Amino acid sequence: MSELNQQAWLRFQRNRPALLGLGFLLVILTVVLVGPVVLPYAPDTLSDSQFAPPGSGHWFGTDVHGRDLLARILAGARISLLVGAVRAGMSLIIGIAWGAVAGYVGGRLDGLMMRAVDVLYSLPNIVFVIVVITTLEPWVQGLLSRVQALLPAALGANWRFSARLLLLFVGLGAISWLTMARVVRGQVLSLRTRQFVEASRALGAGHARILWRHILPNVYGVIIVYLTLTVPGVILYESFLSYLGLGIQPPMASWGSLIAEGASQLNPIRIYWWLIVFPGATLVMTLLALNFLGDGLRDAFDPRTA
Repeated sequence: MSELNQQAWLRFQRNRPALLGLGFLLVILTVVLVGPVVLPYAPDTLSDSQFAPPGSGHWFGTDVHGRDLLARILAGARISLLVGAVRAGMSLIIGIAWGAVAGYVGGRLDGLMMRAVDVLYSLPNIVFVIVVITTLEPWVQGLLSRVQALLPAALGANWRFSARLLLLFVGLGAISWLTMARVVRGQVLSLRTRQFVEASRALGAGHARILWRHILPNVYGVIIVYLTLTVPGVILYESFLSYLGLGIQPPMASWGSLIAEGASQLNPIRIYWWLIVFPGATLVMTLLALNFLGDGLRDAFDPRTA
């Protein structure tokens, strides 16, 4: 570990909220991985215990179909966190490559590449994702049905939800890399004229080596910080779309769809509070933990906070 990374780690350790956020995320990931193995109920198991309040049998209660809410929250966590991971991957692969090439080459190519980013930036994010899902879902549904017909019956699945989930990944991924490209381009522009880059060029290093071995390693701190600060945004996007009925739909679960199911059961006679409180609290605490972690990493990699 370099001296700069050691100093950043020491600064991060002094940030209590960031450490708490990291600890909470590790707990969530552990519970999501281990929970399905140890819980006595599957997320889609129906029972006669509709609207059972939280207790020893069902820690988080049950829903209208008697399904264990804790098991469904953990199943929803897998979907919501997977959406965030897909966005992070798209940002890393497309955003870094696009911004690094544009910033390093410069000139007309830089102008052309960034104008394309500006055009995509002008599209409202939520509206773009909604249009992608509502327009392409029938076509993707038919394509997946034809693929399903070629597979053994044992591999068959509910392809409607697979199509919806696939389009959710595509729609969110198509807009996830734009800000990353701008951030990386700005950093590369400021680094490409530094003395260590000129020295590498004078020693005969090629453009690819200079870019990937000398410039980008000095940008990864900003990249990590940006990812931790934007993953909560995409989880919130997915939850919002699922709440509107345009994202994950029953019987699959995400935090947004669980909140929507809980809200649909609100009535003046009986309020089944656990159907909203537990999924909503899990979503809010996870978003707070990610934001605390992002703030801590930002301060740790900023030498002015030393």
